[in-house]
Amino acid sequence: MNKTQTQLPTDTWITATWSEYIETIEDTSYEKAKNYYNKGKLRIEMSPLGNKHGRDHAVIITAINLFATIKNINLNCIDNCSYRQTGFREAQPDVSYYIGENADVIPWETSIVDLDIYPPPTLVIEVANTSLADDKGEKRLLYEALNVAEYWIVDVQNVEIITFAVADGGSKRIDQSQVLPGLDMSLLEEALQRTRQTNQSQIYAWLLSEFQK
Repeated sequence: MNKTQTQLPTDTWITATWSEYIETIEDTSYEKAKNYYNKGKLRIEMSPLGNKHGRDHAVIITAINLFATIKNINLNCIDNCSYRQTGFREAQPDVSYYIGENADVIPWETSIVDLDIYPPPTLVIEVANTSLADDKGEKRLLYEALNVAEYWIVDVQNVEIITFAVADGGSKRIDQSQVLPGLDMSLLEEALQRTRQTNQSQIYAWLLSEFQK
């Protein structure tokens, strides 16, 4: 990494040591950025802004929370949390969940989740408006290495949810969640499609009726 640079390029992977990564993310220039580190490379993403990303982000969280409530599934949602394996990896997904027996495993006071102490989140979600290629590529490899159970990508442009089950250091496409049994991706995709025509209250009422069937 070129230490003479006053500002690093964002939205790309840059070769860096772990200490250089920590120095970078502690720079106040990046206090609103999302941070990733894997295999000797860092990635800085400025916080996504805009109606499309924000609304899909809100809908997917509410849909999962409604489903879990109706199906009596224990979970905790964490928005924009950092997960760290010191010296090796760090990720800050848009949304993450601890589900089932791990729902309450992270203490309330925790800032950065130390994966040398705590288990990885059960489910991580990236909402991709401009970052789709990286979310499907390098970040997918990162979440495989972190050993999350499931990884979703919300493709804002194509109104699609790309879903992977993660196991044994790899991942495979699935159409129905394994960590939220009975939750079909096609139903969530329809919810996102409906948001393009109507308000969220109507979407949530529709989802409630579908989840209760």
